[in-house]
Amino acid sequence: MARDKLIAILASMIVASLVGAQGTAQAARLETIGGYYAPGTIVVRTQARRLFLTLGSGEAISYPVGVGRIGKQWSGYARIDGKYVRPAWSPPREVQRAEPWLPAVVPPGPRNPMGERALTLSPGEYAIHGTNKPDSIGKFVSFGCIRMLNADIIDLYDRVGVGTLVVVEP
Repeated sequence: MARDKLIAILASMIVASLVGAQGTAQAARLETIGGYYAPGTIVVRTQARRLFLTLGSGEAISYPVGVGRIGKQWSGYARIDGKYVRPAWSPPREVQRAEPWLPAVVPPGPRNPMGERALTLSPGEYAIHGTNKPDSIGKFVSFGCIRMLNADIIDLYDRVGVGTLVVVEP
């Protein structure tokens, strides 16, 4: 009984932490996630367009995300190798080929597609990041990066560190 009460208290604290500073709920929520993942693992389910931060005991914080468009999706394992606040963006070669009008570097601000935070992934040119296009969340839109609402990437950024395991499922 004490264990169940502790789990209920912890779950209510996590849900309360998902409420923004002005009292508005973010898109994240507490969910049960199938499969076993060590606490602190990030799991991206591409087809569901959801990112999960595992908490243990089958529970996870779930966030809606935008994922790679058809032909740009990937799956596998990565680790967070960098954390950035209001990052500048240098379009990868593939993006530059598809959109040659883009500048070499987009500084932080409303035109920057990286949003408020970025978690870069190793190996590769991918990241989990915010967005300047919140209507893209829940869609197949990127060149392989995982897009989050800015409020959600700020929340996730504060919860994870460099070295965190990221599992991207099809």
